[in-house]
Amino acid sequence: MPNREPLQTNQEALESSREFAENFAKIAARSQELVTEFLASQQPTHIDPDPATVARTFMELMNKMMADPARIIEAQAALWKNYMDLWQNAARRAGGEEIAPMVVPDAADKRFKSEEWSQNQIFDYIKQSYLLTANWLQDTVAEVEGLDKQTRKKADFYTKLYTDAMSPSNFFWSNPDVLKTTMESKGKNLVQGLENMLDDMKRTKGTISPKMTDDAAFEIGRNIAVTPGKVIFQNDLMQLIQYEPTTKEVYKRPLLITPPWINKFYILDLKSENSFIKWCVDQGYTVFIISWVNPDERHVDKTFESYMSEGILAALDAIEQSIGETEVTAIGYCIGGTLMAATLAYLAAIGEDRIKAVTFFAAQLDFEEAGDLLVFTDEDHIQLVESKMKGGYLEGKEMANTFNLLRSNDLIWSFVVNNYLLGKTPFPFDLLYWNSDATNMPHKMHSFYLRNMYQKNLLRQAGSLTLGGQPIDLSKVTTPVFIQASKEDHIAPFKSVFKNLKLFGGPAELMLAGSGHIAGVINHPDAKKYQHWTNTKKKEYASAEDWFADATQHPGSWWPYWDKWLSKKSGPKVPARDPAKGKLKPIEDAPGSYVKVKAKPYADMTE
Repeated sequence: MPNREPLQTNQEALESSREFAENFAKIAARSQELVTEFLASQQPTHIDPDPATVARTFMELMNKMMADPARIIEAQAALWKNYMDLWQNAARRAGGEEIAPMVVPDAADKRFKSEEWSQNQIFDYIKQSYLLTANWLQDTVAEVEGLDKQTRKKADFYTKLYTDAMSPSNFFWSNPDVLKTTMESKGKNLVQGLENMLDDMKRTKGTISPKMTDDAAFEIGRNIAVTPGKVIFQNDLMQLIQYEPTTKEVYKRPLLITPPWINKFYILDLKSENSFIKWCVDQGYTVFIISWVNPDERHVDKTFESYMSEGILAALDAIEQSIGETEVTAIGYCIGGTLMAATLAYLAAIGEDRIKAVTFFAAQLDFEEAGDLLVFTDEDHIQLVESKMKGGYLEGKEMANTFNLLRSNDLIWSFVVNNYLLGKTPFPFDLLYWNSDATNMPHKMHSFYLRNMYQKNLLRQAGSLTLGGQPIDLSKVTTPVFIQASKEDHIAPFKSVFKNLKLFGGPAELMLAGSGHIAGVINHPDAKKYQHWTNTKKKEYASAEDWFADATQHPGSWWPYWDKWLSKKSGPKVPARDPAKGKLKPIEDAPGSYVKVKAKPYADMTE
């Protein structure tokens, strides 16, 4: 009987080639559609200014570098030596020798996790060549002398953005996972990737902004932000939510939480198993939280002071009206913590002592070492931001883009690879849904915040800011303070938050959590993740490093430790309070309607 296997193999190869050809024909058609969509969305009469003064920064950098040509030659020689050593190592490895890599990715770098990046000699060479070049470029820029502090910070930041963008993991021909998927799917991944890109461009009117998660998988009030409660008060700027008790008795002093208005409050209530709000309710606290409005044209006159008077102060009044308590404890998260500190100083100035204990989550009050965000707060950039607030508010996508740039590998390029090169649908992830749920910001408030906090750093200076007609001074605040910082926080760095210890006139305790700006705060004890550091020594420390050297490390969540601190300052136990039976008639169920308002869709942003 004749052997038909070669014929079958040829037929399979022919069919495979035909499928590849069909898919690449689809790619060509979709590519044309992408180009047409992009060109149709552009406005040639409008030329956006350099969004981050990149050109000016690198012009100044090059001028300083050219002043010392010997150093340039020395740096070039070092780079070429690294290349030669890498080439020799590759040749020796090809000959069968075991050769240790010259450079390895950071342990947290997810771009090169695939085994192919190490086991395949070609991709290992590409990876090491890239890492050597990226590290050399960043080190060379960092060593340039004569740059002022702000220019140096911008040069370092933009250089990292560039090196991240040029990673071989971001390109079809140099990513082994993409090549493997393309061969296995016969190009279907690229067809689907172009479909994903086309959908994104239609959604964003010509902007390539990959989706981070499946938005349809989540609904606020259905499967996120589901802790039971009632909206008991609202005004133009916020809704105040009171949560239903789960214990028969509660602490007498209620807990008021002031979240940031840059994002929505439900980061503290994503789901029951990691909800900080539910956990606090279960510990016996009467929890109130401010849910900020998503501003539009109606809020153009709202100021930083408005957020104090119509936010925190209005919430204090509403709590008193509803349950009769004049004394509370409070939490301020991120920019909500900045507002809380300013409000404490205002209350001290007018002689009121309504807040008896305050906790700050990842909040900055001294902005001298405020991290990468300082790149976006010089005068040029603030003027650019103000020019974009033509409707009286900054569109939520602008701040979202800024925060994504701070972690471009995780929040931009990983989704470019996943959605466009691998052709996958983003995984449903509640945290990324929250991260994509952008909020707008009123012009006057946001400009005040950027100029007076980040740029001029006035909050730390006694009497330099005036709120409600009162010059404020943080040193006049004698309220006990608990300060939470996170070890890997890139938005509110530990060094920056540490400075809060020395700003108040009363007792202050610092606690350092593992992880970053979000996971360092949202770390339920049941998860048994990360760690935290405490330092109760009665001494002053000159720096965050000195404090950390004396600190004690503990496994797991810091929430129980904080609970011991707050419970002692929350008064005796009283019968639990039902928000449906307070003196203020409930308006609607939690999480309320304000949090469900989306930032203006891209379709309206081009009008």
